Amino acid sequence: MKLQDLAQFNLPDMPGVYFFRKGGEILYVGKATSLVDRVKSYFVKDIFLSRGPRIVKMLEEADRIDFVQTDSVLEALILEANQIKSHQPIYNAREKDDKSYNFVTVTKEDFPKVLITRGSGTYGPFPHSAELKEGLKIIRKIFPYRDEKCKITSKGKPCFNAQIGLCPGPCAGSISKRDYRKSIRYIKLFFEAKKTDLIKTLEKEMKALAKAQKFEEAQMLKRKLFALDHIQDIAMIKADLAETFSGSFRIEAYDIAHISGTNVVGVMTVVEDGEVNKSQYRKFKIKLDKNNDTKNLKEVLSRRLGHSEWRFPNLIVVDGGKGQINVATKVVKEAGLEFVQVVSVVKNDKHKAREILGLEDKSLEKSVLIANSEAHRFAIGYHRKLRSKGFRL
Repeated sequence: MKLQDLAQFNLPDMPGVYFFRKGGEILYVGKATSLVDRVKSYFVKDIFLSRGPRIVKMLEEADRIDFVQTDSVLEALILEANQIKSHQPIYNAREKDDKSYNFVTVTKEDFPKVLITRGSGTYGPFPHSAELKEGLKIIRKIFPYRDEKCKITSKGKPCFNAQIGLCPGPCAGSISKRDYRKSIRYIKLFFEAKKTDLIKTLEKEMKALAKAQKFEEAQMLKRKLFALDHIQDIAMIKADLAETFSGSFRIEAYDIAHISGTNVVGVMTVVEDGEVNKSQYRKFKIKLDKNNDTKNLKEVLSRRLGHSEWRFPNLIVVDGGKGQINVATKVVKEAGLEFVQVVSVVKNDKHKAREILGLEDKSLEKSVLIANSEAHRFAIGYHRKLRSKGFRL
């Protein structure tokens, strides 16, 4: 499929969900703030570098693009999750299989909680965790709900969220079981991407309340209807636009662990858009030099970069000083991946981060340190596991 082919699709500059298809089969589902801008981002010349070989292969197979326009990014986020769950497209495999992705769970109890859970849940998967969190903030302002911090006890003390209007207050006896479950039903309709049905339900209940002269309750539903028609999702738009123009920013960190050259292991950890992605972690048993950290690092990086089926990182983090950053930079250049930035975390005598060599964008400092810390933890854990088994490489 080529960029000029997009003209036939009449993609709007509006939020929505898009579908790459091959005949009647859905290959991939995605969501966008601007459908036209997001789909165009798949046809840039460096798509292999920014999205990886898997997406390139999908584009080669696709012969058609469909889309569904939505009124907001929040609705696009929810529709995307529903469509991934329903169709399980082959090129969304990471989203449907990865146990680190977020779901929304509605618990089964008298006053159900609404929670974000990992790996499974009532609704999902949601590939964009930051946007999901922002989306739940929006939904909670319209339909307050109970979370894990709302404790129902005999004391009847309102939780903090009840005090600021984000929980209807079952903890304080402020809402009946019937009315609370009605609110949960509204939330379920929204997460099932049934906004039209939700609006019809609210309008019907509002008219019934007005007819019964329960004007205050009718006015409350009217405010909810207004909020649904004017969803304010600026924070979600910013996050989505960042992804449109730069891809999931991927950081890979590497560390080596051994004792005097025995049981030498290397690891790779991954942080994407500021969050660890443990399903992408990798372990390496060192095959060559056993007691030279720079040579061991070179081996691990060379083996990793040989996996072109894995998405390449935007930034590589190594542990050490100039020796480590120099060898890593050389390996990256030899692999023809000059676009990948390499940085090194220098530690003090207490093994705490002292400085980061080569980091140009200081906003990435936190993510770099998270990735580095995860790599050290993962390497030590792997090394101890081998040692405990009495295993020698």
